[in-house]
Amino acid sequence: MTADRRTLLGGITGLAALAPFLSLERAMAAAAPPNLRDIDAAAAEAHMQLMAVPGLNMHGDEEVAMLLYPGFTALDLVGPHYFFASMMGARVHLVTSTSDLSPVPSDLGLAIAPTTTMADCPRDLTLLFVPGGTTGTLQVAQDPAVLAFLADRAQRATCVTSVCTGSLVLGAAGLLRGRKATSHWVARDMLGHFGATPVDARVVTDGKLITGAGVSAGLDFALAVVERLRGRPYAEALMLQAEYHPEPPFKGGSFDTTDPAIAEPLRGMFSGFVARASQLKAP
Repeated sequence: MTADRRTLLGGITGLAALAPFLSLERAMAAAAPPNLRDIDAAAAEAHMQLMAVPGLNMHGDEEVAMLLYPGFTALDLVGPHYFFASMMGARVHLVTSTSDLSPVPSDLGLAIAPTTTMADCPRDLTLLFVPGGTTGTLQVAQDPAVLAFLADRAQRATCVTSVCTGSLVLGAAGLLRGRKATSHWVARDMLGHFGATPVDARVVTDGKLITGAGVSAGLDFALAVVERLRGRPYAEALMLQAEYHPEPPFKGGSFDTTDPAIAEPLRGMFSGFVARASQLKAP
């Protein structure tokens, strides 16, 4: 057994996965070429050094449910999924809002294959997550079966979370009342409609409710969640594994930092979405 390219690219998870096989590695070492024996030994040593970092909680048993619905924004889900699925021992369930396990199309056409239905999703979750979108989000926020599913699983979940306009779905399920929360800048002020206090921030934590702002904020959000579940050292390790060190090529990315000649028309383009979202029923 050798530390091949896929194992090395697995980073923290890959190194941790080597641990049960260390004895087998030693048994086969004599048959491996010298250069591969050196690589395997160095990988095993690096793993042991990582395990010795104070506060590093590498192993866990989290149950993570991430909702898929037609018209979700892919990056809202895929960014957090990378970090959640990289937590060794965590089980990530991609839960479809539909009746079967057909791939669920995102708002821009990228389809994701679910792993379970709402009926078969574990009842007791560590983390419940809802991504955002536009028209698809408004539709799912009016789906009684989805809202009942979220309300039920949220009762027992350790963390109830969303990114972007996914917070509107949480609000429609009655999960924002009396809480501070955030969303995409287009929808943030509408959170008050659901009894929440809107906060202009990339990530907002209020008790077990953790919400992220628009799309790219899902990376910041996911790291905050990993820190909460596994501690800062583990979150830092995954942050480095992902080489998350953003350097935008130019200023912008928020309404206040974008040229008004661009920001104002863009806000106008979303006026229809805002009007329809304001019609969502607050439980």
